[in-house]
Amino acid sequence: MNENVAMPLSRLANLDPMSDVPSLEALHALNPPQQPTYAQVELLEATLAQLRSLPPLVFAGECDNLRLKLAQAAAGEAFILQGGDCAETFAAVTASSIRGRLRVLLSMAVVLTYAAEVPVVKIGRMAGQFAKPRSALTETRGDVTLPAYRGDAVNGYEFTSQSRTADPRRLLQVYNASAATLNLVRAFTKGGFADLRSMHSWNADFVRTAHVSTRYEQLTAEIDRALAFMIACGVDDASFRTVDFYASHEALLIDYEHAMTRIDSRTARPYNVGGHLLWIGDRTRQLDGAHVELLRRLRNPVGIKVGPSADPAEVVRLADRIDPDHEPGRLTIISRMGCGKVRQALPPIIQQMQATGRKVCWVCDPMHGNTFSSANGYKTRSFADVTAEVDGFFDVHAELGTWPGGIHVELTGDDVTECVGGVAELREEDLAYRYETVCDPRLNRTQSLELAFMVADRLSTMERRATPVFTGPDF
Repeated sequence: MNENVAMPLSRLANLDPMSDVPSLEALHALNPPQQPTYAQVELLEATLAQLRSLPPLVFAGECDNLRLKLAQAAAGEAFILQGGDCAETFAAVTASSIRGRLRVLLSMAVVLTYAAEVPVVKIGRMAGQFAKPRSALTETRGDVTLPAYRGDAVNGYEFTSQSRTADPRRLLQVYNASAATLNLVRAFTKGGFADLRSMHSWNADFVRTAHVSTRYEQLTAEIDRALAFMIACGVDDASFRTVDFYASHEALLIDYEHAMTRIDSRTARPYNVGGHLLWIGDRTRQLDGAHVELLRRLRNPVGIKVGPSADPAEVVRLADRIDPDHEPGRLTIISRMGCGKVRQALPPIIQQMQATGRKVCWVCDPMHGNTFSSANGYKTRSFADVTAEVDGFFDVHAELGTWPGGIHVELTGDDVTECVGGVAELREEDLAYRYETVCDPRLNRTQSLELAFMVADRLSTMERRATPVFTGPDF
C-alpha cells in the first residue's frame, strides 16, 4: 500500500460512511475526552502536517489479513494472544527490550497453540502504545501540582513543569519509535528468532527452574514428544521459523490517529496505518463521541474495552455503530471486569450480543479491573486476582456455550517486581526491588509464562472447539 496518500480533510456532514472520515476540526467539535491541551497550536499543526506526509507503518493488506484471523477467533477456530507494555516509553525502544517482550509473547503462544489445538493470533500491545488515559488531570507531590503524565506521546514522566508540558513534537517521536519497533519485530519474526523449537526451549527452562505444578511439566513433556515426532517425520524446519505478528494500540489521541489515516489505493477506503488493530478505551467509548466516530469509518479491525459498569444494551448499540454489517473479524470486545465482577457483569453483554446474530471476538483483559495500592504505596496487581478473572471469563463462556476468544495482558520480558504473587511468590515488600513501570504494573516474564500455562490448562478442557482449517504451521 505504498501508494497511500494523505487523507483529504472533509466536513462531518454529507459524508459517504463507506469511504470518508470526518475532519479533525469536526472531531474536536465533539469534545473528545482524554486529550492534551497544547499551548503551541501552530507547532501542533506543523507536526500533524509532517505526520500526514510520512510513509505508512503498517499496510492495508496486513490489516485485512488480521481481520480474517480475528474472524476465525470469533468462530472458535483460533485464540488471540494480545500483550505488551502498559505504556511504551521512548527509552525502552531498544533491541533488548523489544526482543524480551516478543520472546515472552511467542513463548506463550507455543503453549497456547498446543493446548487449544487452534492457531494463536499474536498481537503486540506495542509500536504505538505511547499514550494513556488518566483519571485525574493533575498530580500533586507535596506543595507542587503539575499536569498528569499522559504517556511519552504527550509529556515527560519527570516531575517538572517543563517535562509535564504537552509537546506536540512528541507525536513525531511516537512515529519514529513505532517505526523502529516494527522494523525490529519484522526482522525477528521473519529471520529465525521465532523458531518454534527455541521458543519451546525457553518454556522448558521456565518449567525446570520455576518449580511449577505437575500439570505444567506434563504439558511441556507432551510438546517435547510432539516436536520430536514432527522432526522424525521429516517436517521441514523452515516452516516453523516464521510467524505473523501484528501491532495494536489504544486509539486515544485524536490528532495522531487522524494524521495516520490514509486512503488505500486498492480500495479507496480509509485505513489507519499506525497499527493493525486499534481499540477504544472504556473511558472514550461514548456512542456519539469522537473516538467512535473516527474508528467506525476505518477499515482496521476495532476493539472496544468494556468495564463492569457497561450497559449491555449500550455495548450492542456501539457494535451496531462500528459494525453495522456484522462483518466477521471486524469487532473485538475486550472485557475488563475485575475478578469479583466478571461472572455477574459479562454474561448479560454476551447474551445480548449473541441475540443480534453478530459473531464478535471475546477477549479478557484481566489486568485493569484488578489494580490496588499496596500498604507501602505501590500501585500493583495480584497474580491470583489476574488468574481468577481469567477463570471467571472461561467459566462464563463455558456456561453460555460461547468461545473465549483470547486474552489481553500487560507484560514485560524483564524480571520486574510490579505484580505480587506468582510462582516466585512476590510480596508487597518486594515491589521496591524492580518497580520500573511509569504507569500500570505489568506481569514479569515468569508470571506471563505461568499465566500461559494456566490458560492452556483451561483451553484444553473447553468442550466447544471448532476444528480449524490447516493452512500450515502457525503457532
